[in-house]
Amino acid sequence: MKEKIYIGVAWPYANGSLHLGHIAGCYLPADIFARFNRLKKNDVLMISGSDEHGTPITITAENEKKTPQEIVDRYNKEHKKNMKQLGISFDLFTRTTTDNHEKVVKDVFLKLYKKGHIYEKEIESFYCAKCDRFLPDRYIEGCCPHCGYEECRGDQCDECGKILDPEELINVKCKICGTKPEIRTSKHLFLALNKFEDKLLDWLKEKEYWKKNVLKFTRNWLKNGLHDRAITRDMGWGVHVPIEGFENKRIYVWFDAVIGYLAASKEWSKNKDEEEKWKEWWYNSDSKHYYFLAKDNIPFHSIIWPSILMGYDKNLQLPYQIPANEYLRLEGGQFSKSRGLAIWVPDILKKLDVDPLRYYLSINMPEKKDSNWTWEDFVNKNNDELVGTYGNFVHRVVTFTYKNYGEIPNFGKLDKKDKRALEKIKETSEKITIAINNCEFKKGLRLAMNLAQFGNIYFNEKEPWRLVKDNKEKCATVLHICLKIVKALSVFTSPFLPFSSNRIWHMLGNKDSVHERHWDEALSDLKTGFKLEKPKPLFKKLELEEFMPKETTDIFSKLDLRVAEILDVKDHPNADKLYMIYLNLGKMGKRVIVAGMKPYYKPEEMKNKKIVIVANLKPANIRGIKSKGMLLAAEDNKGTVSLLNPGDSNPGSEVTIEGIGKKSSEILDFDDFKKVKMIVKDGRKATYKNKVLRSEKGEVITDKPVEKDAEIM
Repeated sequence: MKEKIYIGVAWPYANGSLHLGHIAGCYLPADIFARFNRLKKNDVLMISGSDEHGTPITITAENEKKTPQEIVDRYNKEHKKNMKQLGISFDLFTRTTTDNHEKVVKDVFLKLYKKGHIYEKEIESFYCAKCDRFLPDRYIEGCCPHCGYEECRGDQCDECGKILDPEELINVKCKICGTKPEIRTSKHLFLALNKFEDKLLDWLKEKEYWKKNVLKFTRNWLKNGLHDRAITRDMGWGVHVPIEGFENKRIYVWFDAVIGYLAASKEWSKNKDEEEKWKEWWYNSDSKHYYFLAKDNIPFHSIIWPSILMGYDKNLQLPYQIPANEYLRLEGGQFSKSRGLAIWVPDILKKLDVDPLRYYLSINMPEKKDSNWTWEDFVNKNNDELVGTYGNFVHRVVTFTYKNYGEIPNFGKLDKKDKRALEKIKETSEKITIAINNCEFKKGLRLAMNLAQFGNIYFNEKEPWRLVKDNKEKCATVLHICLKIVKALSVFTSPFLPFSSNRIWHMLGNKDSVHERHWDEALSDLKTGFKLEKPKPLFKKLELEEFMPKETTDIFSKLDLRVAEILDVKDHPNADKLYMIYLNLGKMGKRVIVAGMKPYYKPEEMKNKKIVIVANLKPANIRGIKSKGMLLAAEDNKGTVSLLNPGDSNPGSEVTIEGIGKKSSEILDFDDFKKVKMIVKDGRKATYKNKVLRSEKGEVITDKPVEKDAEIM
């Protein structure tokens, strides 16, 4: 029986390129699920689009001196192109600046307003006198009250994921001019979330099958009681508020964006000239709604969106499943568009074929905990698993059959191993079906890879290179079964590796697309007698040096030395000789380090200085404060301690040594750092193996004179 499967995928902000964290977090798992359900011949509608309102857009526009519309036009076009290149098979990828979207958002808003679910309230808001405007939450920056993250924005902490009100932040400043804003009164509209608390609790009783992290996140929100949430903001970019007295305000992007799921469904219907077709998914009680997103988006889909739907039209389908993923991290650090820490999709697509990329993101997907992208692991998994196991099995089977038979041979009498191989295909089909239905995509792909490994073992045990000389009929049977495994793999991997699976499908005599067939085709008969062509390898081996500089034997190459500007210096709350030093690293963001400089420098002597830090040192908890890096200073035999001075270099710029390459993307242990012996030469120059450290402004020197050969640590 056909099922109605609705797949809503989180809407990416159209203020920058997509990175691999976005793809692993929601777009790839959604696509795997959609492709699988289409193969099962379920009715699938997969929807998303560019989130084109809100302050991330206006901030980017102001920084680039462009209009918000110019920014969203550029990135919507890029996102659509990248999604297509990656094989993400949306039924519609739209945008929130369409007339259709604005019409639906206003309709939902007005119905909630008329039902009393939206009300007016005067609130105190941050106002920047220097910029002469009220500050939306993302124009505000401060310290997170929950985890202490120093670059927390006004609505949510990127580090711990907590949803915030701007007033909760510590040491608030305007993100545009850096000054401290003042509090002023402003009238806004609020969504009465508290009215839906009991309904949400009843609804959640049936959601024990959700992921533990999603349930925990949602229940914690409800446990503390729901607070009404501002639905308007003081800005000029976004959907207009459709009631009098709020002409200068816009609808808050969190409300605007989730309504895109409904608006885009209606747009899809209009595009098909079947204006009522969207109702098959939204008013059908048997329809199942899946929402794919990263963990920072959970409450918007498990609390706010269901509340909006309940208040707007009780007959609309609520989320059935929210398989939110954790974060994909980059060499141990978090992917972040705002901080520029990422592997950008447009860049990586110039270097890599899509299926190897999809393979690694799938087999390394952060389903239950954060996972880590490392180039070394990516290359190893590509070469050992994708090339060495899967690609090797397909290529050796088809090549051997082509050379010795020229066509798909028939099979004869089956022995126990042959029958076991056929049973293995059926078992794998059943197990992958269960895994993908449960949104366990890593497990599903691993099961397919296990079948490829099984095929290699079967091929080796049967020794067709011997049978072809002694018993050609038996050899034909072995190869026929191997080709059945190849065919099954084409189907089983098609949700994960859509391009290579289709190539295999065509190798075996099929002129259509594997994606148009049925999942059960994996168990169907081969086209015996089909003339094979000489196959080409599906995948290619990769070298680590293609993505990273060649590793030198010199330990210095592992250091990521950066120029940092000291923003502030504070006493460590739990240590007499330690400072907490607040740093600016330019595009690398801001961070806090702990250093024992209190006996040697006063805070005012350090503030605004440019220094050199080891930026990739493994973070350490020092007396209760997390230190993310270590400054470099020289100490001589007389006890003089001096900071290193990189000149007037830009924060975040590199400090290097001529002739030594860098492999500084990995996290560096302190024990490895201690192996690097840097000393001061000629009174002031910082050196390593008699070569001077250099910043973009020239030689790095000590801040004050020290004795000859003073050690730098």
